[in-house]
Amino acid sequence: MNNESTELKNIIEAALLVAGQPLTVDKLLSLFPEDSRPARDAVRAALKALEADCETRGIELRQADQGFRLQSREKYAEWIARLSEERPVRYSRALLETLAIIAYRQPVTRGEIEDIRGVAVSTEIIKTLLGRDWVRQVGTRDVPGHPALYGTTRGFLEHFNLRGLDELPPLSDLRDIETISAELNLRLPVDEEISQPAAAEKPVAANERS
Repeated sequence: MNNESTELKNIIEAALLVAGQPLTVDKLLSLFPEDSRPARDAVRAALKALEADCETRGIELRQADQGFRLQSREKYAEWIARLSEERPVRYSRALLETLAIIAYRQPVTRGEIEDIRGVAVSTEIIKTLLGRDWVRQVGTRDVPGHPALYGTTRGFLEHFNLRGLDELPPLSDLRDIETISAELNLRLPVDEEISQPAAAEKPVAANERS
């Protein structure tokens, strides 16, 4: 690489390190004044060069949806986790099942999720998924009552290191939560105490589904 290309790569690396979120090529281009803005192909070449530079390092360049970010490699997660003094948020198996169903069957209504799971989906689960920005309402079903349709977000792709939904593993049928979690790469702590069927989760009657 010439000096100009090396400097562009260094600028992009610095931006990705401090951004705190994935940056698209357009966002990277916006860092430069219009009269000295590099070509789009030059930015993409710099990203490829940065990716190659990271091959033997503890960090890697990852693409999530249209954005790029620098992150620690998964093999070093055991050490990185010790930096955090906060107890990780724990999620119920019911929440992971609901997220998996939305990811694979989207757009899907709450009633359709309940049909698949065979139990009611609590309002708190939907609120949590919306609050984490893993799920959003993408429309309504054109049936009586117009129930909300849910789909995954860019935040979902970013969190689970997916460039797009086409990177989800093939899943011909939704199975037990261990299989779902493994195939979705949901490396999230599961709260065993609230994951078992309880009063909060009851079978849902046909007339209760929407």
